[in-house]
Parts: sequence; structure tokens; C-alpha cells
Amino acid sequence: MGIKRIAAVAGIIMLCTGCATGLNSHQQAELKHFEARGQAVEEKNPGLGAALGILPGGGSFYGREYGFGVVNLLFWPLSILWDPVSGYDAAQSINYQATKAHLHSQYEREINGLDEQLQTGQIDITQYTLSKRKVDQKYRYN
Repeated sequence: MGIKRIAAVAGIIMLCTGCATGLNSHQQAELKHFEARGQAVEEKNPGLGAALGILPGGGSFYGREYGFGVVNLLFWPLSILWDPVSGYDAAQSINYQATKAHLHSQYEREINGLDEQLQTGQIDITQYTLSKRKVDQKYRYN
């Protein structure tokens, strides 16, 4: 297989797979807020994702961007220019999504507990309303 053919196949793979996109400014602020409150979930280490980006496709594979990892493998060592950033961004995105899912699950569990207490008569509507506000405040991002 010639160089032109490999480059064409790699280009098609790149177009089909995309790369890890970083968080937008709102998401970054939200993640920092969750980190400051001790609510963030770190499923992947962004620093490790960046460091692995020096290896052929390492940052992309670490960030679960397997198609892009293969492309970076083919373009190594040139991919050292972008794969550390891709690995870092992917790890941050994974952590953001994991944090949002975890917090949503906790919120739902607390609200369901309050609903059950209200239905069984353990608390009245006033206590329910006050408790629900506290739960909403705990999980809300301003």
C-alpha cells in the first residue's frame, strides 16, 4: 500500500471518527464548581491523558476515542502535536459526564426519598417543600 493510499485511508478515518472536543466555557466553569464543592467524579486523569498522548495514539485511546487513536498511531510522531491535547480534553469530558450522571443519580435518590416520606406521612408538605429546596440547592449550579 502506497503512502498516498495510507494518507487517504487515514484522512477518511479522521473524518469519520472526529476527535475529543474540549468542554465549552460553561461546562468548564460547572466542572470547577463541582470540584470546589467536592462533588466531581474523576474517572480519568487529564494529566495522564496528556502524558499518554506522547505515545502513538495513547491519549486518544485513553480518552476512548479509538478511531482517532488508530489515526494518531498512523501519524506518529506527528500526532504528538495534537494527541496530548486530545487526551487531556477527552479525560475532562469523561469526568464532566461522569460527574453530571452521578449528581443526577444522587439528586433523584434524595427526591424519591422525600416523596416516599411525604406519601407515608413521615413529613408534611411544609417539611417536604423546605427539604426539597435544600436538595435543589445542593445539586444546582449557579
